[in-house]
Amino acid sequence: MATYVETKDVKIFIDPGVAVSPDRYSLPPHHFELDRHREMWQAIKQWVSIADIVIVTHYHYDHHNPDDPTLYDNKDIYLKHPRENINPSQQERATALLALIEQRARSITLTDNHKCEIGNTRIVFSPPVGHGILPKLGYVTEVLVEEDEKFLFSSDVQGPLNNEAMQFIIESSPDILYVDGPATYLLGSHYKKSDINNAIENLSKVILSTNVKTVIIDHHLMRDLNWNEYIDILSKVKPHVRIVTAAGYCGRQEEPLEALRQQLYIGQVV
Repeated sequence: MATYVETKDVKIFIDPGVAVSPDRYSLPPHHFELDRHREMWQAIKQWVSIADIVIVTHYHYDHHNPDDPTLYDNKDIYLKHPRENINPSQQERATALLALIEQRARSITLTDNHKCEIGNTRIVFSPPVGHGILPKLGYVTEVLVEEDEKFLFSSDVQGPLNNEAMQFIIESSPDILYVDGPATYLLGSHYKKSDINNAIENLSKVILSTNVKTVIIDHHLMRDLNWNEYIDILSKVKPHVRIVTAAGYCGRQEEPLEALRQQLYIGQVV
């Protein structure tokens, strides 16, 4: 979900991380995935280099990378609180990241329920909201960037699956919503059908209750080969609201490599 946002006042990079799943279909990452991982990491570094602000919404390694602390040199860093509303594994990661960057960053601000203005740009961070419905996954902060229009980055709310995450989105009423979507690929192992239905219902409520014009739904949803069925369902809630993947928003073809891993290994995808 690594995302670059630019307004007239400030250049912002949210969640500078990229990762590949170490095990899917009992298979390690295919070399296509590893090549794309390297490509995306280089792209992230290039975009971060021109950003003024770097935001980390939580401490999973697909949302931040502690292996290259130079990324944070002379940046204003906005971090999910490293000690409050955080699970043990992310607290350890947050402590490690802070130790690496506190002498490099221009400034460090904790984001939970924080607001700031830079020129005519307003940045609003949600209170800590659940990373889905499983407490062991911890908490994230959603990010609203408002200038001439409103852009909202949900972070990992897996749907949203909880009311707090949904309410922040509804109250913010963004023009563009980038949401990670339900983890439908975990149906049966981590989530019940009712959980997935709840996530889709919550997204429908967001579309019906706000002035949103574009919903970009990606990240967790795109690990499911049948992702387009959920996009199609949501496109019928308000026909004039555009529902797209991140690739679709950028005018590119979707390439859900993790979901396609099995086919990649047997040569069905070229």
